[in-house]
Amino acid sequence: MSAVPAQPLPARRPMTVADLAAIMAIEAQAYSHPWSHGNFVDSLAAGHIAEVLEDDAAPIGYFVAMEGVEELHLLNLTVAPQHQRQGHGSALLAAVLGHARARRLATVWLEVRAGNALARALYARRGFAEVGLRRGYYPARRGREDAVLMRCDLAPPVVADAPLAQRRPAGEGRALD
Repeated sequence: MSAVPAQPLPARRPMTVADLAAIMAIEAQAYSHPWSHGNFVDSLAAGHIAEVLEDDAAPIGYFVAMEGVEELHLLNLTVAPQHQRQGHGSALLAAVLGHARARRLATVWLEVRAGNALARALYARRGFAEVGLRRGYYPARRGREDAVLMRCDLAPPVVADAPLAQRRPAGEGRALD
């Protein structure tokens, strides 16, 4: 038995405007071309899904996702550089996918810098497939950088209260009865 107490797991909670100073500091550490304060304010005002992962009451990561028709678009998922490679990105991505499933959305979309091999590998491990390329999508230190478009298809939930022969994914069926 160890005498060292276990560290509490980081907690996830909704993002608020009060978090933005800490989030902007993480953005500046993590990216050469970070989101602006206004991007976050606008996302919160629009009602996008936005959560913070915090450790010792300080944000260490976050995501922002926009719901569309039968889909969720992950706009930003960031972990502070000093907290990367500890499973926090995977935990945040699991939360994003959980939100999509809870809303019965069919697909989650994202763009990621072509040169961000670690993020691309994380997304692939969680079921995302590379389905396209957006040339010159991101600003870069020298010119522009391509974005890889990735998609995760979520299995539609099955209507469980119907007899087995009549079961079909939720949302499928006749439009007019």
